[in-house]
Amino acid sequence: MTGRGCVVKKKKRRKQRRVSLLNYAATGDIPAYQLRSPNSGLAQSIVMAASPGTMQNPQPQHAEEITRKREVRLMKNREAARECRRKKKEYVKCLENRVAVLENQNKTLIEELKALKDIYCHKAE
Repeated sequence: MTGRGCVVKKKKRRKQRRVSLLNYAATGDIPAYQLRSPNSGLAQSIVMAASPGTMQNPQPQHAEEITRKREVRLMKNREAARECRRKKKEYVKCLENRVAVLENQNKTLIEELKALKDIYCHKAE
């Protein structure tokens, strides 16, 4: 926090590619994915080959890795959310302090204006 005001910097997010499932090939065992860049409307199709068994029943190690990655992602997300809430509280507190300072300044200026008006009115008489 600074004396003059609150400054909050926002992080720039990396551009990510979006993956959308198109459909299965005629045999039903080869999934096709489409990679689409957010900036361009061009899509690149990629066909990934896999045996039917691996698509329906992933290997235990693979499932454990997916679960581990999910847990890590959820943990990182919780930390990011906690940090975001902390920054928001700090920002709101800073704004409340700024409002208090401006209200006091406004009150002082109004009193000064009244005093100057009284002096001006008395001199005019």
